[in-house]
Amino acid sequence: MARISINLSTGSLQKEEMIVGIDLGTTNSLVSIIHPDTKQPIALKEHNSSSIVPSIIYFDENNNVIVGEEARKFLELKPERTIFSAKRLMGKSYRDIKENADFFSYKIIDDDTESLVKVQIGNVFYSPIELSSFILKELKNRAEHILKTPVNKAVITVPAYFNDAQRQATRDAGKLAGLDVLRIVNEPTAASLAYGIGLNTNAESTPQTIAVYDLGGGTFDISILRIINGIVDVLSTNGDTYLGGDDFDKVIIDFWKRENNISDDTLHQDKSLYQSIRLKAEEAKKYLSSNESFETNLNSFQLRISKNEFDQLIEPLIERTITCSKNALKDAKLTQNDITTVVMVGGSTRIPLVKNRIGEFFNQIVNDSVNPDEVVALGAAIQADILAGNNKELLLLDITPLSLGIETAGGLMDVLIPRNSKVPTKASRQYTTQVDGQSGMRISVFQGERDLVNDNRKLATLNLTNIPGMPAGMPKVEVSFLINADGILTVAAKELRSGVEQQIEIKPQYGLTDETVEKMLMDSIHHAKDDIALRALTEARTEGEQLLKTTEKFLQKNSGALSKVELLDTANAMQALQLSITMDDKNLIQQKIEALNDLSRPYAERIMDEAISNAMKGKQI
Repeated sequence: MARISINLSTGSLQKEEMIVGIDLGTTNSLVSIIHPDTKQPIALKEHNSSSIVPSIIYFDENNNVIVGEEARKFLELKPERTIFSAKRLMGKSYRDIKENADFFSYKIIDDDTESLVKVQIGNVFYSPIELSSFILKELKNRAEHILKTPVNKAVITVPAYFNDAQRQATRDAGKLAGLDVLRIVNEPTAASLAYGIGLNTNAESTPQTIAVYDLGGGTFDISILRIINGIVDVLSTNGDTYLGGDDFDKVIIDFWKRENNISDDTLHQDKSLYQSIRLKAEEAKKYLSSNESFETNLNSFQLRISKNEFDQLIEPLIERTITCSKNALKDAKLTQNDITTVVMVGGSTRIPLVKNRIGEFFNQIVNDSVNPDEVVALGAAIQADILAGNNKELLLLDITPLSLGIETAGGLMDVLIPRNSKVPTKASRQYTTQVDGQSGMRISVFQGERDLVNDNRKLATLNLTNIPGMPAGMPKVEVSFLINADGILTVAAKELRSGVEQQIEIKPQYGLTDETVEKMLMDSIHHAKDDIALRALTEARTEGEQLLKTTEKFLQKNSGALSKVELLDTANAMQALQLSITMDDKNLIQQKIEALNDLSRPYAERIMDEAISNAMKGKQI
């Protein structure tokens, strides 16, 4: 007997599987589909509620998770346990976000290394991937509740400038949320699809050159796209990963701080007060889009600002977006007059001054006819519909059926070419040695979706030899993957300092049946939670072992400059970390890493300062 799914809310027949489009945003996220009857993209919402899900996550004392509008009130009540703007942390190290760390009211681990950031809530450590997965899980549940049908496949959008690590982090977050991420799509490409630009595949159609101006909650990017016969080509992209609605709020906060003589220390100590003022600033920004002034009281503070004052404050921020736009045009070798349409994306483009200044810059009236909050998600739904094979007008190029990557420390799979990448394609990434004087590196190539290489399929091994003897971390080995139009993979490795290189060719996935590919995909979804927990544990152990090695080296060299107490405390902290590495508790290892870092940081800085001061003696600057 055949099973037929019926959507109880619309009464329309459902396909066995629904592919959704998701805009995972810094401030807000949403999920869209192509309506089965009208064939038009719609953002999913219940009755009269908003389609928007705020990208806010609250963890209660038992680490239960609340996501979205319900979590918003905890920004003021429990700021240290409430996460916002997690997208700004994706694929970033602490050094990347150090200058803006005060913006976050929750604890971001300062290990001052190139390793990816972690967020600490109580005694639990979360990666941005896990945080983003909670938002995606909420969107998945919401879609299933509204559609009354399972949702397991999605297209997720990312900013055009997201690097490989940030894109892979987004895929992993989707997998952890129980979603098979069919494609990662650039937000500007999605926006152009939502405006119907690029859907005309007629050979007679006129090529279009469009500028997508995307000013969201946390990020700004400008992309110049050339669209011919339904094929979207990104000519250039530029932007600022730390410029958006959050920063417009911040200039209002700074204005009110000056007006009310509120010190930075006061806000630093009282996170709840800071969040209350931040939320009032957000309210003022929105209110001033259609009113001349905003005024309210908060505790004993009078918070007031006029539209004119607000415009003056944000003028430098808008000017930064115009500088980015000039650079994008320059990279594309175009001028403002070459742009046929300027498409506005992101909630912050509702600000009248933004629209006016950008219109003036491009010498045309900007196109903001599609809801700027929904436009990216609607485009993702159109892309999902194309992938589902429902839109026969658009050509889908050949794609890679499974991810390709190499084995890294701890037996982990590091993906270089994600599945569903268009062919031909290429990718490269740099690695280094773990041992002093290491003269060779074995590069094992794997295919599959699991986090441990043992669960994936080994394709080949490449041995890079004759690397000149250098301290660990010094050699820079670039590993490159190139898949040609016939699906043949060439893997090359080159040590950049010495020029030593090696390469091999790997034929397309030998005899892999569709059933095998499907099973590997399903296994990756079913085991996602365990896989990512195991990956986090393995990474924590590797990080702990590296820290023990570097601390030991440091002590051997500088033990004379440390007091007996410092030496004893450090030995105890190292012993505690060594013991934690033998246990299966990622959070315990992170706690012990943090404890050793906290202990060693003061004396490491002291010794560094002394060394610099001795080196500078007798020298004039």
